[in-house]
Amino acid sequence: MKKPPEPENLRLRTRLVAAGRRPEEHFGFVNTPVYRGSTVLFPDAASLRANSPRFTYGTKGTPTTQALEEAWSDIAGAADTALAPTGLAAIALALSTALSAGDHLLVTDSAYQPTRKFCEGYLRRMNVETEWYDPMLGAQVETLFRPNTKAILVEAPGSQSFEMQDVPAIAEAAHRRDICVIMDNTWATPLFFPPHARGVDLAVEAGTKYLSGHSDLMLGLVSANARWSQRLRETFDLFAMCAGPEDCFLALRGLRTMDLRLREAERQGLAMAHWLAARPEVKDVLHPALPSHPGHAIWKRDFLGSSGLFSVVLHPVSRKAVDAFLDALTLFAMGYSWGGYESLVIPFDCRSYRTATTWAPGGPALRFQIGLEDAADLQDDLARGFEAMLAAK
Repeated sequence: MKKPPEPENLRLRTRLVAAGRRPEEHFGFVNTPVYRGSTVLFPDAASLRANSPRFTYGTKGTPTTQALEEAWSDIAGAADTALAPTGLAAIALALSTALSAGDHLLVTDSAYQPTRKFCEGYLRRMNVETEWYDPMLGAQVETLFRPNTKAILVEAPGSQSFEMQDVPAIAEAAHRRDICVIMDNTWATPLFFPPHARGVDLAVEAGTKYLSGHSDLMLGLVSANARWSQRLRETFDLFAMCAGPEDCFLALRGLRTMDLRLREAERQGLAMAHWLAARPEVKDVLHPALPSHPGHAIWKRDFLGSSGLFSVVLHPVSRKAVDAFLDALTLFAMGYSWGGYESLVIPFDCRSYRTATTWAPGGPALRFQIGLEDAADLQDDLARGFEAMLAAK
């Protein structure tokens, strides 16, 4: 049986197909099977005392989890990857890897709201102080560094509001003080933003989104560079924060087609963003790949593409009119996830959970996830929604 070529000798799209696969170890089956189990048997007493086999207990991993960890490390340019049961669990794992009691943490004010709750809840109880900063500070964030600042969390673009951060500049400033740079990279994935090549130490991804692609699994991933890989693995072992084997199997399946799906999401997303920008009901489209976006230059310099998630700000209308718009839609469902094949929309308002910045967009805001439906049908659906909004207005 032929052994697959080593991924490092291949281009990225091919590596997505080849990485983490060892059919010669699984009786020729193309995909690594689902290994479910807790107990691993040792062949002899010497092996038991030495704890020498690669797999020793279910919480230490299985061939299924190893395949996904190795594949993700390859495409992310990482030294190691640890898997978690959800994206938020991956955030918690990354922060726990970098922080100890008494530390100071900097987090962008535009971060994913559950991240904010974790910092203000659990980390506060653990005597870690979180300070929120303006995502537009760039390298000037170093003015907020303290002697006990140990980590900074960036997210580009920002959750819901889509501010762009100068991640390389922030990383350069942080590394001069030996501060760990953690990034939520779910929007772009390593395909469109190679985090470790841009200076990120610990990169967090919600595999629930584009890695899954089908809205049917929960998964988080934390990849680490060589400086932080051992600390990440030690922290993971302490928590035993294991992802489910079936979810890992589905993530491996999603990995093989992620490049194709993400590029189609980009194409569809841009088409819909341009269409919405031309609508009279829309005040602003918050999409970093549009030249009108304030962070477009950073996106163009650092990113290799864009995904199908963006927001819009409507001209002022009542909540009743916004609800009429949402209720009239038939193809855009309302749901809080994204990255799947279906189109989604949610209304949002960042005002209640911003402290370092002011959210004042000038009208109601909606976040769109553009799926794989025909763009013309999606436009027709939104047009019906705008008609309903006008009638309710």
